[in-house]
Amino acid sequence: MTGKNKMKSIVKQLNEYNYHYYALDKPIVSDRQYDVLYDELLSLEEETNTVLEDSPSKRVGGETLKRFKTHKHITPLLSLDKCKTFEELRSWDNRVKKLLVEASDGLDYVVEYKFDGLTLNLTYDEGKLVQAATRGNGVVGEEILEQVKTIKTVPLTIDFVHKIEVQGEGLMRLSILKKYNETAEEPLKNARNAAAGAIRNLNPKVTAKRKLSAFCYSVGFIEEKSFDTHINMLDFLKDNKFPVNKHINHCKNIEEVISKIKEMEGEVEGLDYLIDGIVIKVNNISLRGTLGNTQKFPRWAIAYKFEAKEVTTKLENIIWQVGRTGKLTPLAILEPTDIGGVTVSRATLNNWEDIIRKKVKIGCDVWLRRSNDVIPEITGSVDEDCVETKQNLKPMKCPTCESKVFEKGAHIFCSNPISCPPQLIARISHFASRDAMNIEGLSEKTIRQLHEKLKLNSVADLYEIKYEELLKLERFGEKKAKNIVDAIETSKNCSLGTFIYGLGIPNVGKKTASDLAKAYSTLEDIKHAQYEELLEINDVGDIVARSIIDFFSDETIIKSIGKMISEGVKPHSERAEKIESIFSGKTVVVTGVFTNYNRREIQNVLEKLGATVVNSVSKNTDFLLAGEKAGSKLKKAQEIMQNKEGTKLQIISEDMLEKFISRLS
Repeated sequence: MTGKNKMKSIVKQLNEYNYHYYALDKPIVSDRQYDVLYDELLSLEEETNTVLEDSPSKRVGGETLKRFKTHKHITPLLSLDKCKTFEELRSWDNRVKKLLVEASDGLDYVVEYKFDGLTLNLTYDEGKLVQAATRGNGVVGEEILEQVKTIKTVPLTIDFVHKIEVQGEGLMRLSILKKYNETAEEPLKNARNAAAGAIRNLNPKVTAKRKLSAFCYSVGFIEEKSFDTHINMLDFLKDNKFPVNKHINHCKNIEEVISKIKEMEGEVEGLDYLIDGIVIKVNNISLRGTLGNTQKFPRWAIAYKFEAKEVTTKLENIIWQVGRTGKLTPLAILEPTDIGGVTVSRATLNNWEDIIRKKVKIGCDVWLRRSNDVIPEITGSVDEDCVETKQNLKPMKCPTCESKVFEKGAHIFCSNPISCPPQLIARISHFASRDAMNIEGLSEKTIRQLHEKLKLNSVADLYEIKYEELLKLERFGEKKAKNIVDAIETSKNCSLGTFIYGLGIPNVGKKTASDLAKAYSTLEDIKHAQYEELLEINDVGDIVARSIIDFFSDETIIKSIGKMISEGVKPHSERAEKIESIFSGKTVVVTGVFTNYNRREIQNVLEKLGATVVNSVSKNTDFLLAGEKAGSKLKKAQEIMQNKEGTKLQIISEDMLEKFISRLS
């Protein structure tokens, strides 16, 4: 079998595994089996310098886009009319029957969940995904092909070879959101914003990190084929391995629909994704043609919105808050209203662009949504023509310290990170937090008090606080003062990873901080790390590497760190104890397919044997570990050895490595 035919076979097999794992939630192979096959594919792609259209390796995220291009949909994507009571739903049913007259005898319905994510319009031609777009205004959207390719439930190729547009919803599962936020530098507020933000991010690699899912629910355009019913359409989507939600219900009449809605609404809390209603559709496609559309909505479908999940209230004011990174975030002050049994008086607005896009105005009514117990969110203005009683003002200076502000992307930042009180207090609070230096007793309220009364103006100032000074403060007794002083003293003996995380380097979360601590033995090594070295660390890309270098280039930060070290702070190495071997202190490159281990396991083994594992072969490489199907990296290593550019370079096999692995036990 040729290399390309072998690749086709592996890609087909991997995509079958992915379909069962991601779309059906029924894995048919172990993770190890998948990893071995995937590593073999990567080696073949490297060897042949070819990547097939439907290769899983295309889902890691492509190059950053400069901007989104517009895309005109073949068939317009209409909005859905809404109802909020069963009486309104029965009225809709009566209107449908009235329009169909005698044909209503064959009327039946399909009932589905309405997903709370971002609409996707997928275009396939000759069996390949050739375009993906957002809904936009229904006629024109934005091209998001590279972003959608990262969604593993969306097929890159299908069996149907003619042109087709498929509609669906991109979303982030709640379990994935929870896991993501455990290590995120800036936790995501809710799954809907997480999905929308990922899909509309110009960098597909960011999209890939969110691990989005999708459900497909309609065919908007298709050549050389037609459908009798919506059920037939969904069967077609399933046959072509599109992800179709399992909660599809066929109902004979509107009373069955209402009964099914009650049942489905009770199951929402157990779902792993956000739902903001239920969609009811006429099943018969021919009857849909008879019913037609209004200017905005199809007459053959309607969305039933869950009670008390979306309400209207007045936007009384917008205030701007300053966070640890200096970012200004708008907070909506609302006329208190009940939503889902909770009185809400505040809600999130993401940034100035969000205010403009949603056309919200101070003094006017807005739509407020609260889904699956997430933070309440303003979704838009009730009346876009409302004359506001107070003008929305874009901040020209920091609302706290009155320093100049600057814009970076969609966000606004305060230019004074040193003495802006909210930034300072948030930075010290982060440093003292449980995941960082774990200084118990230092709540944000206490830190604010220390800032105001003891002139606590930097993280380093914490280590100069005296017991006697604390006793003089309001609400400080002997026990509280002693506990805080003891906790500060205890924090001096810290791990390097927690110290790096506590410093609050932009774009460096807990995991990256831990990875830095494992890659370097001392704080000094991290401070002087080179850009190219940082890129060798897993999950460290251009943005993170530059953030680290810029952070340790700031003289004020270096002085603050020096002050902490002089006060006795001693970050200690987290590097695991290494076994002395021929790999100790050596640089190793791994390539090819291995019989008993995947690449991640091999890297862990090599690091325990004292090696530094890097991605590319150079004259500084000590060992190349080559499995079967090794490609260009092996050839380059052989060339270096032949040209005697680096006589130290050795090529070793999996069998040779296994001789050392036994020593790990």
